[in-house]
Amino acid sequence: MKRRIRPPEPKSNAPRWMVTFSDLITLILVFFILLFSMSQIDIVKFRAISDSFQKKEILDFNPSIVPSEQPSEEPLEKHEEDLRDLLSDIRSYLRENELDEIVTATRTERGVVLVLPEQSLFDSGEADVLPASYPFLDKVGALLERMPNYVKVEGHTDNRPISTSKFPSNWELSSARASSVIRYLTSAVDLDPKRFIAVGYGDTRPIAPNDTADNLQKNRRVEIIISDPAYENE
Repeated sequence: MKRRIRPPEPKSNAPRWMVTFSDLITLILVFFILLFSMSQIDIVKFRAISDSFQKKEILDFNPSIVPSEQPSEEPLEKHEEDLRDLLSDIRSYLRENELDEIVTATRTERGVVLVLPEQSLFDSGEADVLPASYPFLDKVGALLERMPNYVKVEGHTDNRPISTSKFPSNWELSSARASSVIRYLTSAVDLDPKRFIAVGYGDTRPIAPNDTADNLQKNRRVEIIISDPAYENE
């Protein structure tokens, strides 16, 4: 019995690249169909979302992460007004408690800054808070207790070098002084330690030239910054 020979399959006249091209066109078509289907808005869901944003508590506790192109000036004005009132209250408090001769209060972009001179807190070259300053710091603590703001305490020195076993340089001295003030406030006045940051700047941020005894004394200071909430988030 003879084997049946299958006739050869007819060759396709289409070039091979047409197969790949047709697959590509099919994928593009599917892609655009998906885009079209995703672009169809569910009106019911859209209205539900829109209504939810009309509720004030949604905006209060979940503000948009996208900044408004034209933010309202009213919140900014209210914020500045609150800070001006805070500065006014602090200055009144300092006067009433006879602290205005010792502490100065100013408003900067960081918040309200209280400047405490070294001689009211420490002996020269030391970082232990003097017992004579306890009543003074108690009043400062009572002031901080009245407000929830974060507080940054900075230690500053003049440019005269120091080199002791305890303080090899002004960096260590200024940091230790800032920490000592915070340690006293959080223990004696029972303020929350999580509100505080201690920083030592040494002699790198003078407020006067280190050329006279008076100016050297001005530079030896501790600054307590009652932070501006807007500045905290930057």
